[in-house]
Amino acid sequence: MAKTAAQRQAAYRARRNHAGHDGSGERRLSVWVSTSTWLAIARLARRYAVTQRALIERLVIEEDERVLAAIELDSPQWHAYFNDQLLRHNDALREPGKEENMTLPT
Repeated sequence: MAKTAAQRQAAYRARRNHAGHDGSGERRLSVWVSTSTWLAIARLARRYAVTQRALIERLVIEEDERVLAAIELDSPQWHAYFNDQLLRHNDALREPGKEENMTLPT
């Protein structure tokens, strides 16, 4: 008997947990971004002839590697980085008109 669309979709999603070149799986990310961010992602992906997914993955991995290179292994900063607690408090984001932009150091 043929599978329903819902059964095929469930099987596909179950396989994604073990997908990827190293078998470590993939995770779904669903997020709303500003229009200017969306347009910038589209422009950069076109400029470098990559998919938007590849562009975002590369940007995130490069920044993660940069941060890790600046932290001493097994230091308090290392443990804080890999801990699941918030590293900074953003009360300003909860107050209208006091939005804070994340500034990445260069």
